[in-house]
Amino acid sequence: MSVFDRYLSVWVALCMVVGVLIGKTLPEPIAALRAMEISHINLPIAGLIWLMIYPMMLKVDFGSVLNVGKNPKGLLITLFVNWLVKPFSMAFLGWLFFKHIFAPWIGAETADQYVAGVIILAAAPCTAMVFVWSYLVEGEPAYTLVQVAVNDLIMLLLFAPLVKYLVAGASGLEVPFDVLLYSVIVFIVIPLTAGVLTRWLLLKRKGNVWFEQVFLPRLHPIAISALLLTLVLIFAFQADNLTGRLLDVALIAVPILIQVYFNASLVYGLMRLFKVNYAIAAPGALIGASNFFELAVATAITLFGPESGAALATVVGVLVEVPVMLSVCAVCNRTRSWFDVKEI
Repeated sequence: MSVFDRYLSVWVALCMVVGVLIGKTLPEPIAALRAMEISHINLPIAGLIWLMIYPMMLKVDFGSVLNVGKNPKGLLITLFVNWLVKPFSMAFLGWLFFKHIFAPWIGAETADQYVAGVIILAAAPCTAMVFVWSYLVEGEPAYTLVQVAVNDLIMLLLFAPLVKYLVAGASGLEVPFDVLLYSVIVFIVIPLTAGVLTRWLLLKRKGNVWFEQVFLPRLHPIAISALLLTLVLIFAFQADNLTGRLLDVALIAVPILIQVYFNASLVYGLMRLFKVNYAIAAPGALIGASNFFELAVATAITLFGPESGAALATVVGVLVEVPVMLSVCAVCNRTRSWFDVKEI
């Protein structure tokens, strides 16, 4: 692991601070960047996310994708946690902390907003960012792609009713399906198509050795740099919201932090219990713990406004998730020996 990768958590923290500073000192340029949207999808962030996941898409071998059906255990475990555990456990934790434990420090209306925000966050499983986490734990690219694609399809059906049912007091909830549809196209379809075409052309002209040992390593710094720049923009966009409610940010982080580690541990433990291969178990644990922050933030802003407590809760989700996911990646890499190296 390079020095840059080894201290990635440090760079992540610096980017968060830099993002807030830029947002506070350069409000007009940041407002201009934030206004560059199509159907609530911010174009600069979309471009950076594309750069994050393109290197992962280059590793996808469709021959392996077709073989996923021979080993469905990893996919079934991930789906079980994502849709039958995660939204409900987050709703319970939000209710417990914001309506009861933290009630003396926040009002009832604010508590409802925070509960809504964390539920929206939990009801949107990770898509784009998980390719970065899978890349860091050397996960199976084809299987990761299938897990993400299936989650996207399920989101089309379950995201709206889950959020509407779990968000207490939210009546007439309208989920922006165009945001989800465009997000799938921008974050999955386009980079996948580009990756498949690039892979086919380079393997044909340069061969597998050059592709694996020369070309792919050159793209790794680009993916990580895009991740860091994405964080700078997100925190620049929400600088006023974050700095104006520092205590609330710390309170919101508590149930989200518990949720992330709980889901990661649950998926990883179930993968080991059912003897799933490490290359599937590690990214599965990360998928089960992380969230589609772009969709969650866009939905919260659309439903409750950019300065709402719900929007703040989804942004705090990003604040908590990135460094925690790096720690989960580190744990997965160190516990690789727990899993049989042979395909199950």
